[in-house]
Amino acid sequence: MKHSHKLTNKNVLVTAGAQGIGASITRHFIDSGANVAIHYYSSAATANELKEYALQKGQKAVVIQGDLTQEAAANALVQKTIAAFGGIDILINNTGSLVARNLLPEITTEFWQQVMDINLTSMLFVTRAASPYLIKNENSSIVNLSSLAGRKGGHAGSLAYATSKGAILTFTRALSTELGPEGVRVNAVAPGLILGTSFHNTHTTKASAAATVAGIPIQRAGNAADVARAVLYLASEYDGFITGATLDINGGVYNM
Repeated sequence: MKHSHKLTNKNVLVTAGAQGIGASITRHFIDSGANVAIHYYSSAATANELKEYALQKGQKAVVIQGDLTQEAAANALVQKTIAAFGGIDILINNTGSLVARNLLPEITTEFWQQVMDINLTSMLFVTRAASPYLIKNENSSIVNLSSLAGRKGGHAGSLAYATSKGAILTFTRALSTELGPEGVRVNAVAPGLILGTSFHNTHTTKASAAATVAGIPIQRAGNAADVARAVLYLASEYDGFITGATLDINGGVYNM
């Protein structure tokens, strides 16, 4: 694909940027000429491969490990990014997990809090820490990763996950209003069935995936690159007119 020159030399922070959709997002930013701060929790090998890929292209890259459910780790992630690049132009909030499928009677308080911390509280921590640096730029942007589950409620056992992903949609709208006057656009993407990722490899059976694909108007599942291209579009339009929006990436299964 032809990549936008708008991203050349931009400083991008991608949380969970070394696996699945996140790794594809990181690689697409590298291919577009951006400098990348690659956060990871456990995917050290892929993170370092992506760093080397960026360095080979003559761009800056830094790899940073951390548990973003911890406020101190989120703050450290941003500070290490600033130390490496001197600023942040684009923040991609990609950290998230379903953790496990639990129906309402099975949801413990601890499980509920765990899912909310991974998907939502971590986003608050990183965004709060990064926002002063985003505001310093004339134009900057944030893209949050939500999910089709946040629109439709997800499959059985997704109550906590779907609730957290729905909250991200509201977080995005509210934050776009708050940061708009500061020159920061805030948008989200809501992917549907994206196969080939650890998420669906872990939590989606082949039978369930086949049934879902049968109901998708374009008759195929998505892939990580489908999401990455959409994220890059929203991110590169940092001087554009789109903010507070959610781009649905689901093959037409949900089109409200």
